Amino acid sequence: MPELPEVQALRVFLDDHLVGKEIARVLPLAISVLKTYDPPVTALEGATVTAVARHGKFLDIAAGDLHLVTHLARAGWLQWKDSFPATPPRPGKGPLALRVVLAGGDGFDLTEMGTTKRLAVHLVRDPAQVPGVARLGPDPLDDSFDREAFAALLTGERRRIKGALRDQSLIAGIGNAYSDEILHVAKMSPFKLTSSLSKDDITGLYTALRTTLTDAVERSSGLEAGKLKAEKKSGMRVHGRTGLPCPVCGDTILEVSFSDSSLQYCPTCQTGGKPLADRRLSRLLK
Repeated sequence: MPELPEVQALRVFLDDHLVGKEIARVLPLAISVLKTYDPPVTALEGATVTAVARHGKFLDIAAGDLHLVTHLARAGWLQWKDSFPATPPRPGKGPLALRVVLAGGDGFDLTEMGTTKRLAVHLVRDPAQVPGVARLGPDPLDDSFDREAFAALLTGERRRIKGALRDQSLIAGIGNAYSDEILHVAKMSPFKLTSSLSKDDITGLYTALRTTLTDAVERSSGLEAGKLKAEKKSGMRVHGRTGLPCPVCGDTILEVSFSDSSLQYCPTCQTGGKPLADRRLSRLLK
């Protein structure tokens, strides 16, 4: 799933390629992709793109008084095209979900692999009209998001820190991959309870959060859309690296699997050498 660093890189890429250009056609090609119907997507045709913004994991393309807001979900992606075939694609065929063609002939496709269709596109007059945007917590890379702001968010929370970091209503933009990375840098168990965090724990976790996300954004900066997935994967320390050696201590990276996701961690760096039980309601083995 694209998370804050990749979506930020897409925002920068699209800002360079879209702003100031006229939208010629918008073609929805999957019934499931459009989450709004008024105004219709044809209202974008003839409008000029004025800005591209990011809200957590959401991309926001502003044109005229409208906003095309996209969430790529787990299997969605954006593919830039310098040109398109003269014959429009057939709806419902393959991973293609939506096509935006500019007056100059270039543009982009939104695609989604797999059978679970969660890619979402909203056309609204205000991004806050999108429920997922409206409920977002603060952006962790915003200048106002300091250590004190982070500590205040965790006050009163009583859950595992892994889940707290992934909660978009608490902090916007962090998903499964970067929460694994942040916790590895912080040398913290993903099952540690937020209510048990000391002041030093919070300071270390905040520092890990900011440095991990900032480094990932810097690595992705300037890359073409098609190269972002590979960059994300190559930069991971523990996420998606089950069975490989930890780049810090050399121990074997372990995994905990759930019904629809998994987490990866280093037992030496994060759990005092003790493995986490690999079952849904597992607790740290003692």
